Amino acid sequence: MEGNGKLTMVEDVVGYHLFLIPDKARDTEEHREILQKYIERIMTQFAPILVPYIWQNQPFNLKYKPAKGGVPAHMYGMTKFGDNIEDEWFIVYVIKQITKEFPELVARIEDNDGEFLLIEAADFLPKWLDPDNSANRVFFHRGELCIIPVPRKSERMSWLPRTPPTVQQALSIISAHPEAVLASESIQAAVDRRISGYPEKIEASLHRAHCFLPAAIVAVLKQRPRLVSAAVQAFYLRDPIDLRACRVFKTFLPETRIMASVTFTKCLYAQLVQQKFVPDRRSGYGLPPPSHCQYRAYELGMKLAHGFEILCSKCSPHFSDSRKSLVTASPLWASFLESLKRNDYFKGLLEGSAQYQERLEMAKNYFQLSIHRPESSLAMSPGEEILTMLQTMPFDVDELKTEEADLPPEDDDQWLDLSPDQLDQLLQDTAGRKESQPSPQKEEQQNYDVAQVSDSMKAFISKVSTHKGAELPRDSSEAPITFDADSFLNYFDKILGTKPQESDSDDLPQESDSDDLHEDDFECLDSDDDLGFEAQESESLKGTLGSLKSYMAQMDQELAHTSMGKSFSTRKQLNKDPPSQIANDNSDEEDSGAGDCAVEAVDVDLNLVSNILESYSSQAGLAGPASNLLHSMGVRLPDNADHNPSQPVKD
Repeated sequence: MEGNGKLTMVEDVVGYHLFLIPDKARDTEEHREILQKYIERIMTQFAPILVPYIWQNQPFNLKYKPAKGGVPAHMYGMTKFGDNIEDEWFIVYVIKQITKEFPELVARIEDNDGEFLLIEAADFLPKWLDPDNSANRVFFHRGELCIIPVPRKSERMSWLPRTPPTVQQALSIISAHPEAVLASESIQAAVDRRISGYPEKIEASLHRAHCFLPAAIVAVLKQRPRLVSAAVQAFYLRDPIDLRACRVFKTFLPETRIMASVTFTKCLYAQLVQQKFVPDRRSGYGLPPPSHCQYRAYELGMKLAHGFEILCSKCSPHFSDSRKSLVTASPLWASFLESLKRNDYFKGLLEGSAQYQERLEMAKNYFQLSIHRPESSLAMSPGEEILTMLQTMPFDVDELKTEEADLPPEDDDQWLDLSPDQLDQLLQDTAGRKESQPSPQKEEQQNYDVAQVSDSMKAFISKVSTHKGAELPRDSSEAPITFDADSFLNYFDKILGTKPQESDSDDLPQESDSDDLHEDDFECLDSDDDLGFEAQESESLKGTLGSLKSYMAQMDQELAHTSMGKSFSTRKQLNKDPPSQIANDNSDEEDSGAGDCAVEAVDVDLNLVSNILESYSSQAGLAGPASNLLHSMGVRLPDNADHNPSQPVKD
């Protein structure tokens, strides 16, 4: 975070800061030790939900950050959440719970979009709050969301700065006036709704599937389940250079494959399933026919094995193994392990048992990634971590094969194929619209009005767009606000007396008071010139409009018989005059044969609705420009029931 309190990030990253209040911008060794103890306490207390969590890219972590640019020394963390937005909101939940458990801490959180908490509660924000003045105003304190307000003109609050506060000012305000800075209930509810369900929601975000994997990968995932995310990302983001290592596998041979149960997040599982990939014949990872009952397990295992092989291929064959004992050698490890035992992390498991060792390995990995983070030059890559485990961790292939008979059942992946109604409901729930709004198809067809499409589009086109984008038309129930600039200026001039009032009649002069004599005389001096100029201007305008109408009529005549002219739907002129007379009235300079063939007027509404419906139909039920534009204006079209592909077409 820079001095202005903003993160400079490009990737999908969330940053979080924890400040100790009341505090000063000091950076002493004593203060560093205090914050370091807070880090240890926080990471230990929240280890039961953080250790088993499978992160998309990077885990939740905290480290000491010295004072800089007016920002006091504090605890800081940054996590790349990539494609899994749930990682970001889980961190929001953790940060909120930290400030609830440690009321002396104040936290702020932001991502590369800025104050994304305000974006989530955008419908409930006060009018004065915008991106330009929101810096250093949004914090968590005692488990509540706080927004430092702007002082009103009628209020005299010396403790509220007129400009966006600095971090130090914000901490002092929250410490002295915690109740006055609480966000409104609607804003609090919008954020709470987004993180509701945690920590139970963690289990719902997982997906367990059977995979036909090499035994070495099964052994690695039993000790480090989080490495599945690195393998999926390696496969998902593969390039031709990465696939060179997968022509002939050197680390994970296909002959050692066994059936195993692998735990993914739903995001990782979707990324792996949706990828279409055919393995190289030389790799040995052949697939059974798609009709095979275990085809999905073979396919998932093949893709996952490619990801693990890509990770290991990026490691030097002679990488140093001097980093293996960094965790246990740390002076913080012993106290961290004792804290885990006090918080019942091992769930009463017998020390030395297989399950105890699994949880111990997970704790070591969590400690290394989140608390005792070595320098980047010493940190192990996922590939080096995998190779180190294969060198130091013995595993029995026969024992792993015996576990095939007792695999837990797979989770149903029907959530990948949501129906349109289920998808709409999911989007509404995500947006916070919990109230169900039934809209049966029959009711839509009964209440559907084609004219609404034309009227809404005309209202949209009539709006004036700015650099901020196009403004959508208001709801039909809302009265439109009109503003006549000329009338406003005219009344403004009359009030101030800066402009002489014009005569209401051009024929009869009006009497004036003696005070206004000078102005009336001044008007009379130029009255003849003004009348002559206005007459000339009026004649010139009439001539220009006549020429323009004549030019447009000639264009209509020329285009009427072309393919472009015939592509528009027209309507017959409902006029008492004959067509030849209409044509002659439109232009005096047309050719003699032009009046014999009248041009039918284009039905703008009919063409507009026809094109919109054609575009909507071509979307085949998917999202597209027509549906997006109409939905934003409150127009919802029914499904196309004119043609059902499942039914045979009669001759």
